[in-house]
Amino acid sequence: VFFAVVFIFPRCQCPTHSHTYSQGNTSMAVSNIRYGAGVTKEVGMDLQNMGAKNVCLMTDKNLSKLPPVQVAMDSLVKNGIPFTVYDNVRVEPTDASFMEAIEFAQKGAFDAYVAVGGGSTMDTCKAANLYASSPHSDFLDYVSAPIGKGKPVSVPLKPLIAVPTTSGTGSETTGVAIFDYEHLKVKIGITSRAIKPTLGLIDPLHTLHMPARVVANSGFDVLCHALESYTTLPYHLRSPCPSNPITRPAYQGSNPISDIWAIHALRIVAKYLKRAVRNPDDLEARSHMHLASAFAGIGFGNAGVHLCHGMSYPISGLVKTYKAKDYNVDHPLNSFVICRSPHFPHGLSVVLTSPAVFTFTAQMFPERHLETAEILGADTRTARIQDAGLVLAETLRKFLFDLDVDDGLAAVGYSKADIPALVKGTLPQERVTKLAPRPQSEEDLAALFEASMKLY
Repeated sequence: VFFAVVFIFPRCQCPTHSHTYSQGNTSMAVSNIRYGAGVTKEVGMDLQNMGAKNVCLMTDKNLSKLPPVQVAMDSLVKNGIPFTVYDNVRVEPTDASFMEAIEFAQKGAFDAYVAVGGGSTMDTCKAANLYASSPHSDFLDYVSAPIGKGKPVSVPLKPLIAVPTTSGTGSETTGVAIFDYEHLKVKIGITSRAIKPTLGLIDPLHTLHMPARVVANSGFDVLCHALESYTTLPYHLRSPCPSNPITRPAYQGSNPISDIWAIHALRIVAKYLKRAVRNPDDLEARSHMHLASAFAGIGFGNAGVHLCHGMSYPISGLVKTYKAKDYNVDHPLNSFVICRSPHFPHGLSVVLTSPAVFTFTAQMFPERHLETAEILGADTRTARIQDAGLVLAETLRKFLFDLDVDDGLAAVGYSKADIPALVKGTLPQERVTKLAPRPQSEEDLAALFEASMKLY
C-alpha cells in the first residue's frame, strides 16, 4: 500500500492572523508506506532499485541481536547491497548521541539509510541523514526554536527506509526527530517534512517479540496520538500562517485529512489493542495495531498533539523509583530523560493524564470528544453535549482499568508536592501545548496534574 499526497487547504481567514501574519495555505504530506507480513525482506530490492551503493543500517544494541535486523541484513546481502551497521543508537536519544550518529554518517559518505527499530532509532537516523547531507550546518541550525534556530531544510537528503519494530511512535511517517538537549535538560526536536522517511516498511511479524506491557504502553501512545490530533486547534485557527510552504510547521492543527487518519487509527485501537496485549500470538490484532501506529503517525505528524504529550515530558522526567515491567535498558536514567524512556514508558506517561485533559478540552469541541468516546465504546445516545468531556474521561478510565494501568500519578510515585515541578516542566513545551484547543494557565495545568493523581 502506498500513499504520497500533498493536500492544500483554503487560505487562513481567522482575524487573529490577519494583522500579524501573512495569510497562507496549509500543507499536509502523507508518507510512502508498504505493509505486510514479511515485507522487510524487500528492503534490499528497494535499495537496489534506488541504485544504492553504500548503505548505513542503524539500530540499537539490543535489537541488533533480534530477527528484525537479521532479516533486513539478509535482504541486503541477497541483493548485493554494500552496507555498514551502526548499532550504537541510544534508546532515548540525546544531542550527544545524535552527534555521534551524525559523525558516523558524515565519515561514511552513505548514499542511503535503513533504520530498524523504534522511534529512537528512526529519529536518530533522520538526524544523521540531515546533517550528513548538510555538513557545514551547525547542530542548532535545524533544531526547533526557541532552543535552536529552526531553519527550513533546503538541502536534498538521501533516501531513508524506516522499518518500525514497535507499534506506537509512528516515526516512520513523520518529519520529526526528538531528543534530549543535555545542556538545558529539556526535550526538543527537529521538525521538517524534509526529514520524513522515503519509505516505511510496516512488517507486523516484528511485533510478535514485544512483551504484553510494551504492547500496551505503545498502544497508549497510538491512542493519544489519535485523540490529541483529532482535537487539536483547527488548522485555520493556528498561528502563524506562513505564506511560503517551506516555512510552514509540520504540526498544522487538525484538518480534514489528518482527521481521517486519526479516527481510523482510533477505531483500530478500540477493536484490537486489548486483544494484542492479552494474546502475544494474536497476529491479526498485533498486525492491526502496527498499522494503526502508522495511521495515527500520519494524523499527528501533520496535525500535531497537545496537552497529554506536553504534560508527559516532566512526568517521565521527574519520576524517582518507578520501574516499568517488561522493559530492558542498557543505560542509567538521567533526570532529564523524559520521553520514550524504558524506565517510564512514553505511552504510559501520556495516557495517565488523558481523562483530566479531555475533560478540560471538551468545552471547545464537544462533538469531537463525544464522537471519540463512542468509538471507544461509550453509549452516547442519551449523552448531553455539555457532558462530552466527562463521558470521554469515564470511557478512558474504563479502557485503562481493563488494561491494568497504574491508578494515576500517585501510583507511580508522585504526590501533590510534585505538582509545581510538573507544571514548570510543562511550560516550555509550547510546540505542542499551544495546539491545545483550550488555552491553559499555570493554575489550569496544576489542576490537571492534581486531577490525574488518581484515575479510578
